[in-house]
Amino acid sequence: MHFLEGIREKFYRLVKDRHLSGEEEIKVVSARPLTPEEAIGRPERRDFPLLKGKETMIQASFKDACGQAYTDMPGNYQSTLKEVLTLPLRNNYERAIFIATLNAVMRHLKLVDKTIHCRDQEPGLCAARLVEYVRERFGNPRIAFIGLQPAMVNSLAAHFPIRVTDLNPDNVGQRKDGVLIEDASRTPEIIEWSDLVLATGTTAVNDTLSGVVGRKPVVFYGVTISGIARLAGYEQYCSFGH
Repeated sequence: MHFLEGIREKFYRLVKDRHLSGEEEIKVVSARPLTPEEAIGRPERRDFPLLKGKETMIQASFKDACGQAYTDMPGNYQSTLKEVLTLPLRNNYERAIFIATLNAVMRHLKLVDKTIHCRDQEPGLCAARLVEYVRERFGNPRIAFIGLQPAMVNSLAAHFPIRVTDLNPDNVGQRKDGVLIEDASRTPEIIEWSDLVLATGTTAVNDTLSGVVGRKPVVFYGVTISGIARLAGYEQYCSFGH
C-alpha cells in the first residue's frame, strides 16, 4: 500500500492547492457500477473482460466531471471528498472508488482529459494503433503484457514477441489468438525476459502495480491509470479515451 499512500498525499495536496478543501464536507462524490454497454458499448470482439462479467467499470462523479476505474469488487458509493481522501484502501472496492474519484477530480481540474473508457469500434482501433505506438517508441521489443486485453494482445502478437500474464484463473493456461496466458506468479520472470512492459492500469486497483515498475520501461494502458500517471509521471497509452 506504500505506493497509493504516496498518491493519496499528492491528491490531498492537489485538493488544498486548488482550493477544493472548502468543499470536502459536501457530498460531492458519488460512484456506481456501469453496465457493460454503458462502459464499452458494443465492440466487435465479445471477449473483453467487461463483457464477460469478470470486471466492472466504476464511474465516479465530481461536479461536472466523471472518472472511471476497473474493479472486480463493484458497488455504489456516495460520500464527501474528505472521506474519499481517508478511505483505508484495504480492498479492490475502496481502491477503485479512490482512483475513480481521483480521475474525476483531476478531470474537473483539467489536469487529465481521458477518464472515460472508449466505446463500440474504438477498442479495436486503439489496439491496432498500439502496434504503431510501440514501434515508434521502442522499436522491436519483447513485450511483457500484464493483464489480458484480448484485442491488444491479438494486434501485438502479429508483430512482436509477447508473453502475457493475467490474474483471472479462467484465462490462465488458455491460448488467446495463439498466445499462452500465464499465471500472474510468472510476472517477475516475464518482465526480466522483456524489453518493454505493457500493463493494465487496473494494477493500481488490485495492488500489484509496485511489482510491475522499476525494472524495465513501462507503459500503462487504459483510463484507470489516468490520474495516477499524471501524478506519478508514468507513461500512459489511451488513444481513444474520452
